[in-house]
Amino acid sequence: LGKCLISPIVLAAYTYNRSLSELGPGGRTEGEPGILCQLFAFLMAFFGLAPTLLLLAMALECWLSLGHPYFYRRHVTRRLGATLGPAAAGLCALFCALPLLGFGVPMQYCPGTWCFIRMAGGGPRQLGFPVLYASLMGLLVLAIGACNVSSMRHLYSMARRQPRRGPPPAAAPRMEELDHLVLLGLMTVLFTICSLPLIIRAYMGAFASDFNENADLSALRFLSVNSIVDPWVFIIFRTSVFRLFIRRVCRRL
Repeated sequence: LGKCLISPIVLAAYTYNRSLSELGPGGRTEGEPGILCQLFAFLMAFFGLAPTLLLLAMALECWLSLGHPYFYRRHVTRRLGATLGPAAAGLCALFCALPLLGFGVPMQYCPGTWCFIRMAGGGPRQLGFPVLYASLMGLLVLAIGACNVSSMRHLYSMARRQPRRGPPPAAAPRMEELDHLVLLGLMTVLFTICSLPLIIRAYMGAFASDFNENADLSALRFLSVNSIVDPWVFIIFRTSVFRLFIRRVCRRL
């Protein structure tokens, strides 16, 4: 959904060879970015935060189902899952709309085809939101990493309790747990690497006054890479050839 809403705006800017502020109506005051630029900044912030909350919900479910199965069976229901999705999206939308209300400043970045929250320069009112955004992202990353590491530990313990040798039906559960273990490890490392640059840039811009548009653009690209690569990692890993390769490596190790 994020790609479908954001990409046409960028393609339109390249098609007409104009910046986002020039494409849409102007801001309410002089020097304020255009309405389209403000919308773009909101969408970038929202679709950076909302999937992270959904990843946390998935990591929590995985951790509870493996480590606390009785609690999971009693309290985690489909109704709860159906409620958490819209609730997380609503909270993210309210939080990311704060710059539109004056807490934080949407800003157009070079070369004019993308907008985000200003991460350097200005007073506490302008820099408070990016610091808060980065802090929330950092807490979510730590929570997701902790849940996934705990889930991986449970999977490893389960795999060790399975028979190492024997007919294929006996060894299949152990191999399946190792498949999930490797997949979870890959996605955790990828998610952490893609999320940290934006968090670091927000803190550097607020406390070190380091205004560097190229570095900010690289951080946003890293954040976008996660949503592009994660599905491919999952799709490729689920193929039989790749899983056979991983199983042979695990047996040798």
